[in-house]
Amino acid sequence: QVQLVESGGGLVQAGGSLRVSCLASGGPFTTYTMAWFRQVPGKEREFVAGVHWVGDPFYADFVKDRFTVSRDSGENMVWLQMNSLKPEDSAIYYCAASTDGIKLNRRAVEYRYWGPGTQVTVAS
Repeated sequence: QVQLVESGGGLVQAGGSLRVSCLASGGPFTTYTMAWFRQVPGKEREFVAGVHWVGDPFYADFVKDRFTVSRDSGENMVWLQMNSLKPEDSAIYYCAASTDGIKLNRRAVEYRYWGPGTQVTVAS
């Protein structure tokens, strides 16, 4: 059974940094596209960053070089390094996996597996 578990969320001051992690298990993740989404109450879940097993990562426009996504397929780990955090970055951050091949999937419906999420709060 595929499982994704996020960790590393917490409270940080505006301008600070935080790294969230995702541990995957139960699947051939070496051929899955992994991504990070985020969601705040009352809003749709939005794409943040994605990474295939080959090629360059892809990001939402609002990331603007502040965030970096990376993965270690051998360890089934994915990370999201977040720098220059802003209060509007506060959200629950979700790890997701897509089995749709090498596509720039940015919609939540395109991801099959999800973690429970980790809360990131940026204080002003």
